[in-house]
Amino acid sequence: MLNEPSVFSSGQAAGEEPAPPSPAVLPQPSPSYPELDAAVHAVMDVLQVNYNPPPPAKAVFTGRLRLDSEAAFEKLDAAFAAQDYHAVLTTDDEGHHVILAIKGRIRPGPRPWWPNALLLVLTFLSLLYVGAVQQASIDNRTTIVLWQGLPYALSLLLILGTHELGHFFAARRHKVNVTLPYFIPMPLFFFGTLGAFIQLREPMRNRKILFDVGAAGPLAGLVVAIPILLIGLATSNIEPLPKEPFILEGDSLFYAAAKWLVFGRFLPGNGEDVFINQLAKAGWTGLFITGLNLIPLGQLDGGHVAFTLLGRRAQRLYMPLIGTFLLLSFFNSSWLLWTMLLFFLGRVYATPMDTVTPLDPRRRRLGWFTLAVFVMIFVPDPLNVIQP
Repeated sequence: MLNEPSVFSSGQAAGEEPAPPSPAVLPQPSPSYPELDAAVHAVMDVLQVNYNPPPPAKAVFTGRLRLDSEAAFEKLDAAFAAQDYHAVLTTDDEGHHVILAIKGRIRPGPRPWWPNALLLVLTFLSLLYVGAVQQASIDNRTTIVLWQGLPYALSLLLILGTHELGHFFAARRHKVNVTLPYFIPMPLFFFGTLGAFIQLREPMRNRKILFDVGAAGPLAGLVVAIPILLIGLATSNIEPLPKEPFILEGDSLFYAAAKWLVFGRFLPGNGEDVFINQLAKAGWTGLFITGLNLIPLGQLDGGHVAFTLLGRRAQRLYMPLIGTFLLLSFFNSSWLLWTMLLFFLGRVYATPMDTVTPLDPRRRRLGWFTLAVFVMIFVPDPLNVIQP
């Protein structure tokens, strides 16, 4: 109930003219979006509309879809695009379908290609140097001949490039705008690189597309990395462990099995180990980097796969995995920096515009297989300096 204002103020003296009444404050009409209303009503029985939601949404529609969620979103997206809006399809706590209308369609412009090419050349030179240093160590000499690092440089570039092109072509197949790969050179680092990445330039439409783009990279990279590793192991020598300090690469379940497959026994053992050549080191490094990418957190490839499989429940993996990596850092300090990065960056997952459409059974099976691959190739204790 509203109290009507009096025409006489409490301090008005007798005989004075009354003050003019204040103009009435009329309620402002709610905004109207007839084109969006028509598009939403075409696919959903609307129970409630909010035309004044928190930004960035301009309108929120709650109800029940009348069409299959994937078909409904495709129809909505086309209608919203004509009005320069993005449609977001999700559910509320009561299981109702919710459609958000967000103003400002993302339309990425062209990007120059020369930074990608420059980083590729620098990364190749970085890998060439690291491979040449390893070859000089194998030959027990101090002179570094740069071109002798070609086996490592070409093999690891092939693995990383195949990984990133897997992402790139999967995105292009679904008409998602992405950049060309950015390679990261690091010549004074044991691996010679910090890997590579591509940048998504617009949001994914649904879980299926997010899964395809996220899983295509590591699975494509494995197709190249595994043969390179096996060929490298088969052409490497088994020798007695050195009597001076040396770096020992760690085992994953898959790497241990690969050595058993090639040599017929588990190594290191009986005071001997395989002294990996450049091909084997490239294969081991490619699998190690792939394992890091498949950690099911945040914006990593494994995070994309986990979100498509589990939805918001994927966020429950955050604390257990952070705790696991913190524990690993007590045994190998190299995990400490990675744990800090995961702590700050691992909580936010890439969320598609349509979170209602589930994965089909084939993709679900492939998703669980991809997470099983992570368990097989992850290296808990990557590099150790051994003091005999």
